[in-house]
Amino acid sequence: MKTYARKIVLASVAFNMRIALAQGPMMTPTPPGSQAIQLPLSGRGGQSGGVVVNQAPMPGVTSSVNTINTSIQVQNPYAGSVQSLAAGLPDGKLSLQEAIRRSLASNLGGVGTSNAARQARGQARVTRSALMPNLSASLRENIQQINLAAFGFSIPSGPSVVGPFNYFDLRATLTQNIADITAWKNYGAAKANTEAADLTARDARDLVIFAVSGAYLQVIAAQSRIASVTAQIETATTLFNSLRQQREAGVVAPIDVNRSQVELQTQQQRLVSVHNDLAKQKINLARIIGLSPSASFELLNELPFSPLPDLTFDQAFKEARENRADLKSAETQVRAAELARSAARAERLPSLSVSADYGVIGVNPANSHGTFTVVGSLRVPIWQGGRTEGAIQQAEAALEQRRAELEDLRGRIEADLRAAFLDVAAASSQVELARQNQELARDTLRLTRERFDAGITTTVEVVQAQQSVSAAEADYITSVFAHNVAKISLARSVGNTEQGIARFLPLQ
Repeated sequence: MKTYARKIVLASVAFNMRIALAQGPMMTPTPPGSQAIQLPLSGRGGQSGGVVVNQAPMPGVTSSVNTINTSIQVQNPYAGSVQSLAAGLPDGKLSLQEAIRRSLASNLGGVGTSNAARQARGQARVTRSALMPNLSASLRENIQQINLAAFGFSIPSGPSVVGPFNYFDLRATLTQNIADITAWKNYGAAKANTEAADLTARDARDLVIFAVSGAYLQVIAAQSRIASVTAQIETATTLFNSLRQQREAGVVAPIDVNRSQVELQTQQQRLVSVHNDLAKQKINLARIIGLSPSASFELLNELPFSPLPDLTFDQAFKEARENRADLKSAETQVRAAELARSAARAERLPSLSVSADYGVIGVNPANSHGTFTVVGSLRVPIWQGGRTEGAIQQAEAALEQRRAELEDLRGRIEADLRAAFLDVAAASSQVELARQNQELARDTLRLTRERFDAGITTTVEVVQAQQSVSAAEADYITSVFAHNVAKISLARSVGNTEQGIARFLPLQ
């Protein structure tokens, strides 16, 4: 009877140990079937932050020219920067090349897309891990006491509780997917996404260069306006002093002095306004290139008018197809979406994996024995509640959206190029007309002053002539600025913006 009871107890202990260890490291897990990664519906999430071109006319002056779009308003994140990444200006001088170099190092748009590309590379490594061997080790020490009655064992005159007893398990476990098409396609899609993210970062570089070049041009235009208004103040001051002296001599009426004083004070008001505009444009430029908003600097480049080098639309369009990083990124995203759809479809296919473990188990290390398990698993999906069909539907929707965005981008590149060529041609004509109008206005003012000194005309004509000169100066400044903006827009549309700016703008 004692022998029979001892066998029952040992059987109970073995049964209970099997239950206790069923989920432990001793049992090698079978890798689950891979699931297709899902791409976001739109591939343009990392390409935001375009540059809008538009600018108000010179404060206080009504321009006679209906100018084309000539302002640079940079949408976030390209309007910001990381100041800790940029050093100060030792000599307080800033060239356009130096501004571009600084912006590429610290502009928030460029930093953000660079980090997005880095994140995509990390995601690709995570996806690749499903194809690589997974090795782990564990050490388990178990102390246990068993209530046999809880398992339905009732042993007459025998113990109802066994233990406490202990054992340890030291084990290494290896799992490997051998034939998993979904995992392979996922990895292919992740690599394509990484390539697209790198291309997006390259396109962001072009946007940063476009943004800082536009901001630099804004500062140049503001400085030109200050010089123009200062010259007008000198002219108005000379006229006012002359009329005041003549009034003291009783030669002219008080109304003539008043008109000239009003014109002088109007120009002084404009000077205050354009100085304020210059200060704000410098703050905007400093923010883009990583300088402190309180930084004081002077520009080295003046960027006067220069005609566009010989370049036809067909040549530019060919260069754009070859150079535009955003176009290449969109094409790569289509390829990633195609692989993601293939991964979703591959969930219907069988997958093969192998897993193994080896370790030692016993009461203590001196009293232990090696054990191992090798498992080959063939997983055949039959029905998963419609999950695979849903994954395929999501992947196909993302693919169609990527294709639509690619087609739209191709059309937008052509539209941008045509608009840039039109802007360059229109601004070039405006510059020539503004130059002629500027010369005529100055000559008219000179003749009107001579007529006034001869007593042939009144101060009304003189003030009107001065205002015409102010408007002509504003027209010329705006036209030159518009022409330069049109050229950097063309450089952006063609691609390789940094080389395009050096090609189109007179930086010497």
